[in-house]
Amino acid sequence: QVQLVESGGGLVQAGGSLRLSCAASGSIFTINAMAWYRQAPGKQRELVAKITSGGSTNYADSVKGRFTISRGNARNTVYLQMNSLKPEDTAVYYCNLISWGTENWGQGTQVTVSS
Repeated sequence: QVQLVESGGGLVQAGGSLRLSCAASGSIFTINAMAWYRQAPGKQRELVAKITSGGSTNYADSVKGRFTISRGNARNTVYLQMNSLKPEDTAVYYCNLISWGTENWGQGTQVTVSS
């Protein structure tokens, strides 16, 4: 069983910054990749950023140049630095961990950007 706990969400004005954190615990033997997804009201969940065990990253076009995903010193942590936030970034942000083809999800953390 894998548990993912996100933190760092909140309310911020447009142009501001937030840093999300995700810590994984439990029966983790191999982490193939960790990622952040988001889901806005009435929309499908979408990939925001992903980082593989080798350190390769990819981002949604809408966040390139503004968001940065990184791994912590502990291999089971991942961060999302979000700068120049826009109202359209408002969503619940979910941490995702892929291990041996199995996806694990956190409960999500709300990010609200006011205009």
